[in-house]
Amino acid sequence: MKESQKVAVVTGAGTGVGKAVAQIFLQHGYCVALAGRREKLLHSAVSEAGADSQSTLCQQTDVGCEEDVDDLFDATVGRFGRIDVLFNNAGIGARPVDIDELPLAEWQAVLNTNVHGAYLCARRAFGQMKSQDPKGGRIINNGSISASMPRVNSTPYTVSKHAMSGLTRSIALDGRPHNIACGQIDIGNASTEMAKPLGEGVRQPNGTIMAEPLMDVAHVATSVLHMAELPLDANVLFMNVMATTMPFVGRG
Repeated sequence: MKESQKVAVVTGAGTGVGKAVAQIFLQHGYCVALAGRREKLLHSAVSEAGADSQSTLCQQTDVGCEEDVDDLFDATVGRFGRIDVLFNNAGIGARPVDIDELPLAEWQAVLNTNVHGAYLCARRAFGQMKSQDPKGGRIINNGSISASMPRVNSTPYTVSKHAMSGLTRSIALDGRPHNIACGQIDIGNASTEMAKPLGEGVRQPNGTIMAEPLMDVAHVATSVLHMAELPLDANVLFMNVMATTMPFVGRG
């Protein structure tokens, strides 16, 4: 690792948005700790990016488990010495059913990953950034456009992403004395395996089924890179990047 290299932690890095962001960080000279539940996919992401083993760490991680998160951050600092960026991305959804039809366990699973997991990762990143020399860093949370507008039958996911906005604002405020910036990217219809059903047809508020426009996930990666590359005296607090003609503005 070169002294000038930045170090990034990316959660949910084996697929979709997390994978695209981890790869663009690697392509721009970052050392990257890739975290995800399926370690094989993390190694595949590194291989596809053409990165060398000196600049990567692949760590099997369930972000909802405090011990896993501690292991991830301990291993990252042990390997690279510091953390400059956390992309707090790992998240799951629930089945699209009415709130009274969703088992409590499914609600709890979404909150455990999307809220508790995001908090655990932000907590460790904040502590490291606060104590390292030179101190400071940047936390970028994946909020989703569901942080401001729900889809039909999406209560757990929507609640979790509204919570992410509160986490973002709180860290942005509390990080000021420690040179820690925090921002949020709200993504709409990036073309990933998770979003594939949107392009095939999804229920709209008026009851119709419509195939929604998707955008290349690469546009999300370049947007996160832009946020990460800013000097710490500048911050994108909230960014919305979405498929231009998707039903978001004026939903319903």
